[in-house]
Amino acid sequence: MLKLNLTRRQLLKAGAASAAAAAAPSVAFAKAPDEPARPPVMTKVSFEVNGKPEALELDTRTSLLDALREHLHLTGTKKGCDHGQCGACTVMVDGRRINACLTLAVMHEGDRITTIEGLGTPDKLHPMQAAFIKHDGYQCGYCTPGQICSAVAMLGEIKSGVPSLVSEKLTARPKPSADEIRERMSGNICRCGAYSNIVDAITEVAGRSA
Repeated sequence: MLKLNLTRRQLLKAGAASAAAAAAPSVAFAKAPDEPARPPVMTKVSFEVNGKPEALELDTRTSLLDALREHLHLTGTKKGCDHGQCGACTVMVDGRRINACLTLAVMHEGDRITTIEGLGTPDKLHPMQAAFIKHDGYQCGYCTPGQICSAVAMLGEIKSGVPSLVSEKLTARPKPSADEIRERMSGNICRCGAYSNIVDAITEVAGRSA
C-alpha cells in the first residue's frame, strides 16, 4: 500500500491545483482570440396571441416569455425567477397554464396563447380580474398577472375533472374547495403574502361558474 506523507499545506495546494485544472477549459474547445463569434440560429415561428396571429423570426434559444415581452411587447407577463419556480410568467397555451420561462417559443408553432392582456381590459375586466380587485388579492402586483392566468386555467382543470394531490377520489369530479385551490395554486408565489385574499377571489369566481 502506497503511503503519502503530506503536510496540511501541501495537501491544500494539491487540492487547489486539481480544482483549477478541472475548471480550466479544454484546449480542444478553447476559442481562438481571432475567431469570429458564431451568429445565432434564427427561425420563423407563427402562433396566435390573444386572438391575434403573430409571426416572428427568433433566435431558436428564445423563451416564450422573452418572445412575448421583448418581441411582442406584452409586458403584463412578468419575469420573476426565470427558473420556473415563482409562476410570475404563467400564461395559457391552448387553455392550459404553463411557465413561459421554461419553454422555447419555437415549440409553440400554431398554438393559441393567452396572456393577461388577452383576458380582459380596464373597461371590461375578466371576472377573475374583478374578483382580485374586490378581494384585494394583490399588493405589489408583480405576481398578479401570473396568479390570474393560473387561476383561470386552474378552474378549467377542475371543471374538466383533473384531480390534484388533495382530491379525495381520482375518479370523482373535484370541488373547488380552499384546499384544492391552495394545492393547485402552489406554483404561484406571492412574496407579499396575499394568499388568503387570492383564495377568496378564486372561490368567488368558482362559485359563480359552478
